[in-house]
Amino acid sequence: MLDQSKKDQTSGLPVNAMQFAEPGVPIIRGVNWAGFLALYWKEVRRFVKVQLQTIWAPSITTLLFLIIFTVAMGRGDRTVMGVPFADFIAPGLICMGMLQNAFANSSFSMLVGKIQGTIIDYLTPPLSVGELLAALVTSSMTRAILVGFAVWLAMFIWPGVNVGVVHWWAVLWFGIMGAAMLSLLGVLTSIWAEKFDHAAAVSNFVVAPLALLSGTFYSIDRLSPAFQAVSHVNPFFYAISGFRYGFLGQADSPVVLGALILLAINIGLALICYLLLKSGWKIKS
Repeated sequence: MLDQSKKDQTSGLPVNAMQFAEPGVPIIRGVNWAGFLALYWKEVRRFVKVQLQTIWAPSITTLLFLIIFTVAMGRGDRTVMGVPFADFIAPGLICMGMLQNAFANSSFSMLVGKIQGTIIDYLTPPLSVGELLAALVTSSMTRAILVGFAVWLAMFIWPGVNVGVVHWWAVLWFGIMGAAMLSLLGVLTSIWAEKFDHAAAVSNFVVAPLALLSGTFYSIDRLSPAFQAVSHVNPFFYAISGFRYGFLGQADSPVVLGALILLAINIGLALICYLLLKSGWKIKS
């Protein structure tokens, strides 16, 4: 009895016959869905726990823009592109709120880990670089979608504003592409930034100006040729113009071209974020 080889209780095989993976060799094959979903829900719960600040407050702020421009400034009878001014700016405000909150969420995730010393929680779990990046981006896109839906719902019940959808595909494509673009930009910012001031600088001097000068409150057809050219190099312009096309059925930019430009930008940003995360630049050092 004593000279019999010991057997594993679960497999029934001798212990010395069991195969163990070499150190550093991945055991999980394919996509680690359990780990991806765990990180995704962690990030979602983080902003849902303070939803009054992360979802409803931005919705009210965006609605105030609509009230100011349509009521306080007396523009209720003004038309742009053949539609009432309120109907014109409403889709742009929804998209602008989505973009800004997507960036706010993703730019905070890893940065707070770097500052508080909990960045190890992102690096040690058995997640690939792609899975880590996908979880951070999709969770930020989730916040953007929730904010966009909350703003749309508030405008839907607001008197004198029509936010009926004409082309669902445009609303979905440009909403998702725009949210993904700012989510990736936020991840890139959180990798580079070393303190909250750095992230705030990107938000105040890059994201906010590009969002406000994206044609949300005006049609670029009324701008001079020089400023029209500047607008056409602003990626926010294509996201908001295409998103508006989904509601109004018309846009002040080529819709297909804008869709392709956003796709190309997202591919480029995703590649940059992937390479930086893989190298561990300003994260593992």
